[in-house]
Amino acid sequence: MLSNAIQKVKPSPTLEITAKAKALKAAGKDVIGLGAGEPDFDTPDFVKAAAIKAIEEGKTKYTPADGTPEIKKAIAAKFERENGLTYDLSEISVASGAKHILFNAFFATLNPGDEVVIPAPYWVSYPDQVAMCGGTPVIIETTESEGFKVTAQALQSAITPKTKWVILNSPSNPTGVVYSKQELLSLLDVIRQHPHVYVMSDDIYEHLVYGAAQFHALAALAPDLKDRILTINGVSKSHAMTGWRIGYAGGPQEIIRAMGKLSSQSTSNPCSIAQEASVAALNGDQSFIAERNKVFQERRDWVVDALNIIPGITCLKPDGAFYVYPSCAGLIGAHTPEGKIIETDSDFATYLLESAEVAVVPGVAFGGSPNFRISYATSLENLQEACTRIHKACEALVLDAKLTSNGR
Repeated sequence: MLSNAIQKVKPSPTLEITAKAKALKAAGKDVIGLGAGEPDFDTPDFVKAAAIKAIEEGKTKYTPADGTPEIKKAIAAKFERENGLTYDLSEISVASGAKHILFNAFFATLNPGDEVVIPAPYWVSYPDQVAMCGGTPVIIETTESEGFKVTAQALQSAITPKTKWVILNSPSNPTGVVYSKQELLSLLDVIRQHPHVYVMSDDIYEHLVYGAAQFHALAALAPDLKDRILTINGVSKSHAMTGWRIGYAGGPQEIIRAMGKLSSQSTSNPCSIAQEASVAALNGDQSFIAERNKVFQERRDWVVDALNIIPGITCLKPDGAFYVYPSCAGLIGAHTPEGKIIETDSDFATYLLESAEVAVVPGVAFGGSPNFRISYATSLENLQEACTRIHKACEALVLDAKLTSNGR
């Protein structure tokens, strides 16, 4: 009965873990969920006020399928103000979240046999959306020693005559890595050599960078490639508006027009109220972002330090987003107190949930093992308690002698 396309799709592991944690909490378990990629801060009051005003003014009707002129103007102003990019309104598409933007772009451009190059670890939905839309995911594996970054050489090797898209995500989910300007320029040099290849630049974590790290918009770094770059963003992470479901993109008019046509025959417009709220979010005072980033950075620093003292676990300090991606390689092969062997990062994540009541996402979901992702978009108190529990759970494992020096 079911289509071949849907049978290629796996449920989102991150949403699955979050739902399981919530179900256990509802059953009375004291579960700390570290799986959700969702800021724990509230939507700013001025954004909520704009939504209320929109409701009171009756802005509750259909809008153009790919966004109102007002939100497109706000997006165009944002691109120019923050990224030095100029887009006509006909080069901007708005949809129900950045995930929806990605799907529309894949559906509008992929034919059977087309390849999409995806560096791993990757956001869980990239490969499944590609497969759902008839394309073939081509995964480039990266390593912790490379900082979980794809190199120009690896990208060059992955591109074939069948390549339609390359996906770049900086700051990254799940690793939090931020590519430097020079690293991005090297990758763009590779793209320049292949005129048939387009780039999806997933910039959803643009504003979540720490320390000396800097965000760079790909299309601004390579103006000559602008007509081959789809710049994707949204208000979910930066403005704590995950449930409002507004994502957007700037890019080649032909692709943008096709994406709008798809929305017109599938979802129709994004929520009219959410669009009005997003206009306020994009045009309003952005100072709260820096204030919240200070909190995120404090949490990141604490979590990285706490994880690196746990036997068998090592953790790089990421420069962006709100995730850490520690390795549990030093615990593979260990025995639980009940005698079960930890053979994979999935086993380790299950062990933490069952023995420590801490929910994390195993690295296999992101194409990078043996690791696990922790979201520090929760209170410092929750993170401290969770890391204490993880530490105790790891100490309870029966380790070989070679693992007693923190797996290093």
